Amino acid sequence: MSFEYAPVTKAMMVGSALSSFFVGLFDVKHYFHMQYWRLATQYLAFQNSSDLFLAEILLYNFGIHVERRFGSVKYASFYAITILLAAILEFLALLLFNPLGLNYISTGASVFVYSILYQYSRLVPSVYQFRIFGFQFNNKSLNYFLAFQLAISRLPGSFVVAIIGMITGQLYRSEIANFNTYRLSPSVVSFSKRFLLPLIGSLRAPRRSTRAFPEDSRSSSAQLAGLAALGNDEVITTSRRSAQASTPRTRNADGNVDVGDATGGSRSSVMREWVDELTGRSDRANSGIRVPTEAEISQVTSMFPTLERGVVVGALQRSRNTEGAVESLLSTRS
Repeated sequence: MSFEYAPVTKAMMVGSALSSFFVGLFDVKHYFHMQYWRLATQYLAFQNSSDLFLAEILLYNFGIHVERRFGSVKYASFYAITILLAAILEFLALLLFNPLGLNYISTGASVFVYSILYQYSRLVPSVYQFRIFGFQFNNKSLNYFLAFQLAISRLPGSFVVAIIGMITGQLYRSEIANFNTYRLSPSVVSFSKRFLLPLIGSLRAPRRSTRAFPEDSRSSSAQLAGLAALGNDEVITTSRRSAQASTPRTRNADGNVDVGDATGGSRSSVMREWVDELTGRSDRANSGIRVPTEAEISQVTSMFPTLERGVVVGALQRSRNTEGAVESLLSTRS
């Protein structure tokens, strides 16, 4: 899984990690915690590395799925609504439950993690299920376990943050106040695309090669040099046509298709050689037996429709060309 079509999640993960690092490095954590006028700044950095690590894993596991379903603009709007509602609810929770011992709220974007978790539980179905000691789980159970571990990391403040995050996620999904219809202004979106999106780097997923076997180092380097000269940074992938895919294809004497590589030479395909070995075609070619093409077989079959295919193929194998095979069949019938 990659960050393709999920730039907001990547920016959030990178921003939370960098801000938490610099806040801890310069010893300014007290500026981000427990002051009333700083209710917004507490979401910029985590207080400890364990909470940051769990939040990064959770954002990567299900934040990307939710953003791809929402779209980046709606996802960023969802983040803004969640932070606004969470700031109000956390402030009210501190006022109401302070006599019961609630005088601490976990910092960082944990509240947004749980708000995304609610959307993830409602939007993304489970892929598979399994049992451990008689208990049934699915592929989403590990994310729920990590979220529960984050919720009980610094009681009672972390647990209150988890509850508030789930409440904000439910409020956003409900039709009570139509929070899900809010979108960021076009000016903010255009500014983010122009100045902020280039800062988070490439979002393209890594491309996997389709080679069955590793190639010789010299031929591989020559091919890479040829592709670089053509301005193509990918060799052979499953998602994009490379320079090798656009080269002309020609038939050899055996009727097989040869594809010219990027350096101009022709190399036999690994898969074709493997198929030839299984069918015995390579052994027959090495022994001097000609392998007829489908066009030759069809041509001779149309002239002798009553003959079996094996007889036609045998005549073509014994002859140098189609005319010789026809003469051989005519002499046999006469």
